[in-house]
Amino acid sequence: MNYSNLAFSDVIKSIQDKLGSRDTYERVEKMSYVDGLTAIESSFISQMDSFYMASFGENGFPYIQHRGGPQGFVKVIDKETVGIVDFQGNRQYISVGNIQTNPKVSLIMVSYPLRARLKIYAEAEIVELADNPALFDLLKPHDYKFRPERMMLFHIKAYDWNCPQHITPRYTMEEIGSMFGKVEPGV
Repeated sequence: MNYSNLAFSDVIKSIQDKLGSRDTYERVEKMSYVDGLTAIESSFISQMDSFYMASFGENGFPYIQHRGGPQGFVKVIDKETVGIVDFQGNRQYISVGNIQTNPKVSLIMVSYPLRARLKIYAEAEIVELADNPALFDLLKPHDYKFRPERMMLFHIKAYDWNCPQHITPRYTMEEIGSMFGKVEPGV
């Protein structure tokens, strides 16, 4: 899973060379190879309550979609596969249609409190709920009120951690509450 080898085309390498970063990334390409997700990535992914997915449509344009659910809704199935239950949303089905014509997607998962982001190249697979009840039992979040429509599996081809630079820390109300404790009104 050498992200650099997959990400750095000849054009990108020439830009890196022109702007002075090629030597660094050439070393990274030679040294960087991971055989699937490690415990670090698996732990990070299992804490996500959202991520962004880019897919390509027949119109030739990329489409970026937010996917969300309760914390932990992204499940690591094995070191090369993660999956989600895809819940009913705005019912445009752009990502689903794009995946049917081109399964290659890019995911970005961000932890704003940790100022960390994981970039993933994957091939997506749509699985209907009725086609694999055992997978649905594995992936379904407990006590989530929204209606599931399908499942998505992401077969990971490469991943890389991005630098924390320019990530502004942000916190959910639950995270703030756990940091400061519950404050009663009027106290």
